[in-house]
Amino acid sequence: MVQRPRGTRDFLPDEMEKRRHYEAALRRVAKTFGFREVATPIFEESELFTLKSGPNVLDELYVFKDKGNREIALRPEMTAPTIRMFVNEMSNNPKPIKVFYFGQCFRYERPQSGRYREFFQFGAELIGNFDAESDAEIIAMASSMIKVFGLKNYIIKIGHIGILKQKVISAGVPEKCVVGVLQKLDKKLYDEARLLLLEMGVSEENIRGIFEFTETVGGVDVLSRVPGETGDYLRRVFDLLLAMGVGNVVIDLGVVRGLDYYTGIVFEVEAPTLGAEKQICGGGAYSLSELFGGERVFSTGFAVGFDRAIIAAEKEGLVCESESIKVYVLPTSKDMQIYASRVVANLRAADIVSDIEIMGRRVSKAMKYASAIGAEYVVIVGAQEIQQDSVMLRNMVSGEQKLVKISNLIEEIQ
Repeated sequence: MVQRPRGTRDFLPDEMEKRRHYEAALRRVAKTFGFREVATPIFEESELFTLKSGPNVLDELYVFKDKGNREIALRPEMTAPTIRMFVNEMSNNPKPIKVFYFGQCFRYERPQSGRYREFFQFGAELIGNFDAESDAEIIAMASSMIKVFGLKNYIIKIGHIGILKQKVISAGVPEKCVVGVLQKLDKKLYDEARLLLLEMGVSEENIRGIFEFTETVGGVDVLSRVPGETGDYLRRVFDLLLAMGVGNVVIDLGVVRGLDYYTGIVFEVEAPTLGAEKQICGGGAYSLSELFGGERVFSTGFAVGFDRAIIAAEKEGLVCESESIKVYVLPTSKDMQIYASRVVANLRAADIVSDIEIMGRRVSKAMKYASAIGAEYVVIVGAQEIQQDSVMLRNMVSGEQKLVKISNLIEEIQ
C-alpha cells in the first residue's frame, strides 16, 4: 500500500468541515480589522528564504532544482513571500497596506504533536508604518483570532528583540554571532547558550545577567528594567491594548522569535494545555523589503499556527459541530428515481443540504443509512404519494412523518 509522506496528513470530511469553519472565522476577523486577502506561490526562488530567515529555518528548507536548473524552495513561512509580492506589485499603493493570507508551508523537521512537515499558517502583515499603534493593531487582531477558536486558557507575551540583542552585544558577543546565541535563548537551551557564550569569552556574571533578563516576566511594572524610548514604546503598546480590551497580556523580555528579520517588538501566544509545544501564534516588527530590491519599509505581522490552535481548542474540550445532511431523498423504487431527482434538485436550489439514494437499497436499509449520516429529514418518494403531488416527510429526530405537498416541501423543511 502506498503511504502518505511522513509529516503530512489526510483530512477526512469531518476534519475538513472543522478546518473550514475555523478558517472562515479567521477570515471574518481579518476583514473586520480592515485587512484584505492575498495569495503567493507555494514555491519560490530559494534565495528569498536564505537571505534572512535564520539558521533553524535554513536547515529545514525543502530545496530542489527545477528543469531550468533554478534552485527552488517550498515556502517555510509566508512573511517573506508576502513582502516579495509587496515589492513586486504593491510598493506604490497607499500606506499602510493591510493584508492577510492562509496556506500551506513546509519544513523538514521531526514530526511530533502539533508539528508537521506540511503545516498551515493563517497570518497577516501591516506594511508601511512603524509605531506603537501599528504593533497594537496587529496584536489585537491576533488576540481576536485566538478567541474565535474558543480558547480561554492562553497568554500573550510581548517583548522587544532589540533590547535582548543589545544586551548580548554589550556582554561581548560579536554582532555576527548574536543570531546563534538568540536561537539558543529562543528555545530556552540555556546550557547550550552558556557554552556558546563562554567560548566567546563572555563572563559568568554577564551570562547570568542575560539569562535573568530573558526570565523577566510580569505586568507593565517590569518595564522599569527597560530604560529610555524602548521602555516608553512598550508602555504605549500595552496601554493601547488595554484600551482595545485585549486581556491575558504580559511583558516577557525573553521573547526572541526564531526568524532573523525581526527588529523591534515581538510577541507570542501560548496555550498551556499543549505542554512543551505550546506556542500557537507569533509575530513582531521587521524590515525585509530592502533585501528584495525595494525601499526600506517597516512592517508588523504575525502567523497563527492553525493546526496547533485547533489541537489546543480540542484539549479545552471545545467541539466544532459538523454540518450534517439536512434532507435525504429516498425513492421507493427505480421508477421513482426521476421524481426523486426533481425533488432533490429543488431542495438544493433552495440552498438546503440534500442527498439522494443512488445505491438502489430497499427502504429499510436506506433509512438506516440516513440515520448513520445524521440526516435531519427523510423525504420518501413513493408511487401513491406522487399521484397526490406529495411526498412523505419523516423527522429523523422525533420519528414523526406526514404527507406534504411537493410545492410546500421547502417551506415545511425551512
